[in-house]
Amino acid sequence: MYHTPMDIEIPQSAQIILDLLEAAGHEAYVVGGCVRDALMGREPADWDITTSAKPEQIKAAAAEAGLKTVDTGIAHGTVTVIIDHEPFEVTTYRADGEYSDGRHPDSIEFLDRIDGDLARRDFTVNAMAYNPTRGLVDHFGGQSDLQAGILRAVGDPRERFTEDALRIVRGLRFAAQLGFSIEERTSQAMHELRNLLDDIAVERIWIEFSGLLCGKDAVPVLREYHDVVFTIIPELADEYEFDQHNPFHRYDVWEHTLHALQAAPPDMDATQRLAILLHDVGKPYCLTFDEDGKGHMYGHEKLGEPIARDVCHHLRLSRADTQTVTHLVRHHMFSIPDTEKAMRRFLVKHGPERAQQLFAIRRCDKSGIGRGQMVESPMSVAFAKAEKLMEEQLHAEPVFGVKDLAVSGRDLIDAGMAQGPAIGRVLEVLLDAVVEGEVPNEREVLLARAQQLMPR
Repeated sequence: MYHTPMDIEIPQSAQIILDLLEAAGHEAYVVGGCVRDALMGREPADWDITTSAKPEQIKAAAAEAGLKTVDTGIAHGTVTVIIDHEPFEVTTYRADGEYSDGRHPDSIEFLDRIDGDLARRDFTVNAMAYNPTRGLVDHFGGQSDLQAGILRAVGDPRERFTEDALRIVRGLRFAAQLGFSIEERTSQAMHELRNLLDDIAVERIWIEFSGLLCGKDAVPVLREYHDVVFTIIPELADEYEFDQHNPFHRYDVWEHTLHALQAAPPDMDATQRLAILLHDVGKPYCLTFDEDGKGHMYGHEKLGEPIARDVCHHLRLSRADTQTVTHLVRHHMFSIPDTEKAMRRFLVKHGPERAQQLFAIRRCDKSGIGRGQMVESPMSVAFAKAEKLMEEQLHAEPVFGVKDLAVSGRDLIDAGMAQGPAIGRVLEVLLDAVVEGEVPNEREVLLARAQQLMPR
């Protein structure tokens, strides 16, 4: 739903800053993404402000009102004003100089008019400013593009992306999250200049790319801009149009991956979505044919794990996120547990959280085959039964690790066992006994079994 500028309701704190700057004889507007989101009826995450006041004048006006300021980016004209512990970035109108490194302007020039400031911004829908008294400032057709659901670069798209190539991925994120189509010249420049991303810090790329993966229209964007995706993650390129030579699979590996991602539940985070994107990355390297000419890619999950790890390292993911991605890739072909005992073993092996993630990935994987397996096959029945088993075990009194046992290492020591690695081995045996249903998870029973296991 599109809202008119008259519908924009600026938070009181932001309005205070606009008012104090205007009272000091300067122009001031909320600007950029907050205006875009407000016109779309979305709750803006931040309210950025642009003004004709120079940084020292911003600080002086804030001080006059008793407000604290922080010089967060004063060299580029940005002062953060704090109101009730809430930060607002206030930036002087500016024009950017050359971008010799493709990331940062070599110089800036403070301006007295807002026109030039809006001209340096990335997309028309982000190049609008608003003040309740002065109204909406829209020199580049952002309002009409917003109504039409079009993402268009401000001015010459090649110039915008050459200035900062990260805008290519940011544009794809906007398209995925907002459901916008990308204007033809802007789209063409994204394709043609994608290799400029090689010079952008991967941490910045991952921030934008992870937002893309979580967008409601991520799949059509990834499909249309696969060349940009392969520039970011070259390891995926061999999946493109890779025929699986198997009637069980309707799609090539890349298209299957996109269908699997399409099946991801809305609340799945970016790390797990990356695991879906990488789950079959090993397939192109292990294709074999049987006597009937049918293709198989046995062991692709084992081959895919180190490739996925390399991708995570390249994208500078945290150790925890890397472990999540590699574990899900390595184990996504797990045998489906069909008994309570088998499910307990599964939960102990992977842990409750990871086990649930594996089931989610497997469901996406099977949904992406394109032959209706998750709806009409015996496998779907077995999968549903296993999901129910897991739910039951998770809600039962859980014993998924040594820490869940009714006895501890201290209990074994108090019972006469010497400190040392043997304690850990005894606890693991007790855990196995409980998981296998041989003994209940009761203190006295476990201590009695431990006495039988203690070295003499």
